[in-house]
Amino acid sequence: MASEEWLTMRPSPPTPSPSPPTATLGYVLFATRWLQAPLYFGLVVVQGVYVYKFFNELWTLILRCVTGRATETYVMLSVLKLVDVVMIANLLIMVIVGGYETFVSRIDLQGHRDQPEWFSHVNPNVLKVKLATAIVGISSVHLLQMFVDVQHTAQHSLLWGTTIHMAFILSAAILAYMSGPMLVRTDAAHAQAQAHRGSHGGTESEPPTATAPHHPPGQPLIPAQAVGPRAAEAGVGAGVGVGAGPGAEERIRAAGFPARKLLEDYDEEHPRTFDRDSVARLGKLDFVAARRNVVFVGPPGTGKTHLAIGLGVRACQAGHRVLFATAVEWAARLADAQAAGRLAGELAELDAYPVLVVDEVGYTPFDAETSALFFRLVAHRYERASLIVTGDRPLGRWDEIFGPSAPAMVDRLAHHADVVRIEGDSYRMRRATSAWAD
Repeated sequence: MASEEWLTMRPSPPTPSPSPPTATLGYVLFATRWLQAPLYFGLVVVQGVYVYKFFNELWTLILRCVTGRATETYVMLSVLKLVDVVMIANLLIMVIVGGYETFVSRIDLQGHRDQPEWFSHVNPNVLKVKLATAIVGISSVHLLQMFVDVQHTAQHSLLWGTTIHMAFILSAAILAYMSGPMLVRTDAAHAQAQAHRGSHGGTESEPPTATAPHHPPGQPLIPAQAVGPRAAEAGVGAGVGVGAGPGAEERIRAAGFPARKLLEDYDEEHPRTFDRDSVARLGKLDFVAARRNVVFVGPPGTGKTHLAIGLGVRACQAGHRVLFATAVEWAARLADAQAAGRLAGELAELDAYPVLVVDEVGYTPFDAETSALFFRLVAHRYERASLIVTGDRPLGRWDEIFGPSAPAMVDRLAHHADVVRIEGDSYRMRRATSAWAD
């Protein structure tokens, strides 16, 4: 038995490093990617050409409208041309930025306030689907131009235009269908590789976690937490729950979670509406570095607290300090600090926590004084650190909770926020009803 354990725990033999000539050849081949850089800068010049074309077309339209020489058909065709130019320019932006990021070199926009939403999860599969969708949109505009000017369009042109457009739609649908399983396999292989490295390189006191639950085909896996510099310094291994060193355990205990919940344990099949893509992206914790907020909105019992704790636990494993409390508990804490004359100091001390979790917003309405304290908290952390908030009603109805303070509070909270809407019946009531039926 002891020998079997020794064989199991024995580390794998190190992989021999490549010989210097082989390594040099690999570096040279890898450096050839920079040959593509001038191509992308050439597309930037093309982008400038389309800007000139747009304003030239716009100026012509304005002149003809002012002089009364613009018919309704001409205006419609001109507007469609302008839309066409804009959509082609959008396509160029995706090719330039996404292609450079994917094939040449990383573009470090983490935390930049103007970072596009799609840029945080760009990869070849996502890029191909977005390009295909953009091409379908451009083709739609061209086809619409033909039908608007149908009196001057030959019948065979309409037929071929419609056929080509349908071919674009079919190609985009097939590409999107194929990209789903490819993304699942890629994420699963990455998670298994991370778990394998964590099981060999993690601490002995933390056993490897069990195999991740099965996910339906075509749905994104909630990704495993990759090791970052802070996590490596804290002794946190790769993977979720794998290699979480003593530092991570201390942060999890100090966070004050009512229970330990993992994102992987969330029952994704229970809610009627659940944005798996957003939660999978949030699981990478880019929002922490970007100082963005996360808001989970949904009826009671749909797993909002579970997801908030899951993100908090993952942030602890990645080396971040997290503090969890319900909205009522935060209200009491801030009120005590104000009564003691140290509210500003309390808010400054909370800056040491990159992530604060405010749970159960909306279950208890607050008076004007308490609402003002919550506004101070949100305003203080605006573009400075992240808040994870769970609530039972959308942000547009927060005036029912915080009164006149709600608009200014929501404005700061939602400006840099990912709002995840969850709809469904209460999981607790479903289990209680099932138990009663049994």
